Amino acid sequence: MTAATTSPAPRPSFAILVAISAIGPLALNLFIPSMPGLEKTFGVPYGTVQLTLTLYLIGMAVCQLIYGPASDKFGRRPMLLAGLSLFFIASLLAAIAPTIETLIAARLIQAIGGSAGIVLARAMVRDVFTREKSASMISYITMAFVVAPMIAPVLGGFLEQYASWRVGFWLLAGFGAVVLGAAWFTLPETHVARGTDPQNFFRNAGHLFVLRRFRAYTLTLGFTSCVFFAFLGGAPHIMMDVLKRTPMEYGLWFVSISVAYMAGNFLSGRYTIKFGIDRMILAGCLVTVCGGFLCLAAAVSGFLAPATLFLPMSLAAFGNGLTIPNGTAGAISVDARMTGAAAGWSGFTQMAFGSAASQLVGSMQTGWPLAVFWFMAAASILALLTHWLALRRS
Repeated sequence: MTAATTSPAPRPSFAILVAISAIGPLALNLFIPSMPGLEKTFGVPYGTVQLTLTLYLIGMAVCQLIYGPASDKFGRRPMLLAGLSLFFIASLLAAIAPTIETLIAARLIQAIGGSAGIVLARAMVRDVFTREKSASMISYITMAFVVAPMIAPVLGGFLEQYASWRVGFWLLAGFGAVVLGAAWFTLPETHVARGTDPQNFFRNAGHLFVLRRFRAYTLTLGFTSCVFFAFLGGAPHIMMDVLKRTPMEYGLWFVSISVAYMAGNFLSGRYTIKFGIDRMILAGCLVTVCGGFLCLAAAVSGFLAPATLFLPMSLAAFGNGLTIPNGTAGAISVDARMTGAAAGWSGFTQMAFGSAASQLVGSMQTGWPLAVFWFMAAASILALLTHWLALRRS
């Protein structure tokens, strides 16, 4: 055994972990207020515009399957630098996109690059911290980086009204360049015990999904994410086309969701070590169910307004803040030999479920305006049942 496999891994700075985690969600949320306006800009139906969101989510999902296992073999640092470079190039391409097809392709490439930070930050945390401590650290990192997606819809709405959606992509390119430079010069390699067997890359998935606890954590994460991404797919249409509000108003109301999510992550970071991962996930799922059904009740009863749309969703977001960091830490802790692969597959499930919910809601809401609310309620129940059944079997 070499010294590299026995020496402790160097710890990356909190700031760099926050930055690389934030870049993908920042690009996701900055663009959303501009989506309804692209129908007129490019002369295409909203279902086509929705692909700029759906394919972004799909790109983030699929590429986590690559980054996670590949980082187990080749290291976290080189995979992250490659992803950040791709994000920078794609942001430039999106800023100058002459057609909706070019913009959709650029968004997909942007997602492929941005997903590196999400999965690899989690893997880096697990490289250097214990199971319970890693859940706490992931919570604090999430709480910090949510500031960027919280500001993003407000900034995106402002740019849509007073400048152009293209300016947003120029800003993303600049931010990507700064993060890439910081990672290049300051980020250490945390995976000091990298494997050398090339077959591991292909065996990891089968090994992980045989483990019942991994399946339970991963499916709970997937259904929980459906609640949020169904909202992302439907809320812009509800606010701007049904309620006739401005993109700026959408961005300002979205702040309540981000603050609630941050609060959930703060409590998760504070109390996970005391109460344990599984209890925190259960509490989060229960709160998310309450938020999802309050949204549905407001819509079905005819009291649809910005407050009845965003405040119940804020409660669901608070529940997500309790569930997601703990579910992630649980999933990536089932086998210490495959932390990167587990981070990739759990992240893939979140994004795959989320993109499916977003696209279904976006496609169905013209004929069924309440689709978003039914999806949110159903997904919250499925998340709770998945985790509760897993606890009973344990």
